[in-house]
Amino acid sequence: MLDTATAQPTTHPLLETHRATLEEAAQALRKRSYYSRYPESPSPRVYGENAPQDGQAAHETTLNKDYTALQDQPGTGESVGDEKSPYGPTLGVRYPQLAVDAAMEAALAAMPAWRDAGAEVRAAVCVEIIDRINQRSHEMAHAVMHTSGQPFVMSFQAGGPHAQDRALEAVVAALEEQRRIPSSVTWEKPAKGEPIRMQKDYRLVPRGVALVICSNTFPTWNAYPGIFASLATGNPVVVKPHPRAILPLALTVQIARETLAEAGFGQALVQLAPEGDGGTLAKDLALHPAVRIIDYTGGPGFGNWLETEAGAQGKLVYTEKAGLNTVVVDSTDDLQGMLGNLAFSFSLYSGQMCTAPQNVYVPANGVDTDQGHLSAEEFTARLGEAISRFNADDARAVEILGATVNDEVRARASDVPALAQSLGGAVALDSRPVIHPSYPDAVIRTPALISVDADNLGAYTQECFGPVAFVITTEGTADSLQRFAGTVREHGGMTAAVYSTDEETLDQAREAAADAGVALSENLTGQVFVNQTAAFSDLHGTGANPAANAAYSDAAFVANRFRVITSRRHV
Repeated sequence: MLDTATAQPTTHPLLETHRATLEEAAQALRKRSYYSRYPESPSPRVYGENAPQDGQAAHETTLNKDYTALQDQPGTGESVGDEKSPYGPTLGVRYPQLAVDAAMEAALAAMPAWRDAGAEVRAAVCVEIIDRINQRSHEMAHAVMHTSGQPFVMSFQAGGPHAQDRALEAVVAALEEQRRIPSSVTWEKPAKGEPIRMQKDYRLVPRGVALVICSNTFPTWNAYPGIFASLATGNPVVVKPHPRAILPLALTVQIARETLAEAGFGQALVQLAPEGDGGTLAKDLALHPAVRIIDYTGGPGFGNWLETEAGAQGKLVYTEKAGLNTVVVDSTDDLQGMLGNLAFSFSLYSGQMCTAPQNVYVPANGVDTDQGHLSAEEFTARLGEAISRFNADDARAVEILGATVNDEVRARASDVPALAQSLGGAVALDSRPVIHPSYPDAVIRTPALISVDADNLGAYTQECFGPVAFVITTEGTADSLQRFAGTVREHGGMTAAVYSTDEETLDQAREAAADAGVALSENLTGQVFVNQTAAFSDLHGTGANPAANAAYSDAAFVANRFRVITSRRHV
């Protein structure tokens, strides 16, 4: 049998093992239907009776020692790592420092065999890697929790199965694009007498080494699309974790390298490049001549630098940065459902998500609801009450809020009155500290709301990462929509939501979202939230506004990671 994309023999045993999965996932991607290979429940009934305790024990065996599973990477002989859990404990894990030039040489040496294996085999091996990561989801959950500060269940879901589904989505999206290119054709052009005939062979080739620069808050979820999109298209990958969130990526790289070796490929196809706080390794790697693809999640400063400086060198740069996620409130026929939905969205992981809502536009003349008309002040008060009620039970709240991850977030949330005064706003809901029953050193804060006038652009046109949001009083819904479109178009946004009982207003909101280049959620009152997206159906980001130049995982995210080389000759 021949691979339709590479004309190479495809007889690898993993191809038959995972062929059905690849076809099921590809079908789901084409239809944008519900599909999840990896169960999101951490229940022992799903993952095995001993999975929770085995995962915790496996996590604990990594602490306070050298991470020896990666010592076969090209190294400098030194070790790095100073991770401290946002919940308090120091992890004490030391990772072998990567010798960059030697690592690049090893990656390039491993690339030809991986390239020549063909798209189908690469996809099958990638699925095997993801499956093995899934088998260690409980261990991964502890690693994510104690580096990102996410609560445990969220760490399990977002850091485990949801990230794994996104990885599989990237693999299948890449495979679909590679399948579009036939391996070989006989080309005929009509002519007088016999037609002109040529044999044309098409060979897919990778770009080169891919660099994935990872975030602190979602170390696996944001990294897996780039890792597996590049790997599935034939490119070796160097994973550069955030200095405070190395462990989840070390585990990922370890599993990938073990799987690749067992499948008959070079381990250097995936390597980890850890460093401590304050280093310049990300910049050094980005400018290394072997690196041809860069995936980045993080703040806009370094993201803009990558787009400008690395982009000027001809490197492909895919970024997800910061934005102003917006909620436009016009009216609702389910006030309780709306307030409950928003309270959860503001509280989840203390607003430390690139998709968490920040700016809520409310018309000055108030909001019509199924519980009567509410003035702008009354609506703001009701929203604050809903958030407070949702987080009233500390033991329950910590399982939603998680822990704050950096000093800047903690400083804002710990003195909301000072922040509001500095921004020319008023405190509508103050943040309060929450004590974690198991981790008293964790800094946990409930969401805060600051009321501002729409003309106070300086207050709400910058990202305020963490548990602080703004309620912005506008002249009316038309003004809200205009400001929503303008601010997102200028400053970016990953998500937007609208609440209205009027179809014409919803149409106008869709137009504003299209103009701003941001995905829109309408009248969410149930168990789907604006800051959550589903793999194989929802695109994460659009690439159409400054918050991100790419989307997980559309054709543009994968297709440029490989090129097509044609050989032709007369028949």
